[in-house]
Amino acid sequence: MGLAFGMAREHSTGLKGEGTLESGAAIEAFLREVETRAFRIALVSIRDRDEALDIVQDAMIRLVRRYGRRPSEEWRPLFYRILQNRIRDVQRRRIVRSRVLSFFGGTEGEDYDPVIAAPAPDGDSPLARVLAGDAMQALEQALLMLPPRQREAFMLRNFEGLDVAQTAAAMSCTEGSVKTHYSRAVHRLRGLLAEHGEEWS
Repeated sequence: MGLAFGMAREHSTGLKGEGTLESGAAIEAFLREVETRAFRIALVSIRDRDEALDIVQDAMIRLVRRYGRRPSEEWRPLFYRILQNRIRDVQRRRIVRSRVLSFFGGTEGEDYDPVIAAPAPDGDSPLARVLAGDAMQALEQALLMLPPRQREAFMLRNFEGLDVAQTAAAMSCTEGSVKTHYSRAVHRLRGLLAEHGEEWS
């Protein structure tokens, strides 16, 4: 997607003193690592390619500006907390907009599903391209049927590989809540994917 370089340059130019180049390189490497998966998470949740890109870019900017000086091991849970907050903000705005449209008799078409139609983002690894196939489409559709908190827990644990503590930090909840949301998500997804002839281990 090419977002990481610009975010890292902004971070570097905003820092003063020794270690600026090293810090800029570190934040750039981190953003390059997470951008494709973050885009996938936003796309599954928002179902609009352009809006998902905006969310990821905004999350990167906020991480760099607010937390770029923090130790690098803190970036991952902080980034995903920002990302999930931005996703929830967009979803809340959509609810309000939908209510206003329904009040005036307008409706929004839902015939086109950009998650299925959108090509994989540039720079996807071979694994990401495989995941973007039929199995990933089935999983994405099943994820849309989960409650939001279960979906968040599942995607952060499985798509990004965060541990329970990191997921709890990203979701602003307790580790016990993460375990509950994740367990319920896995149970529900197994049932949904079994109905579609897919299995999730």
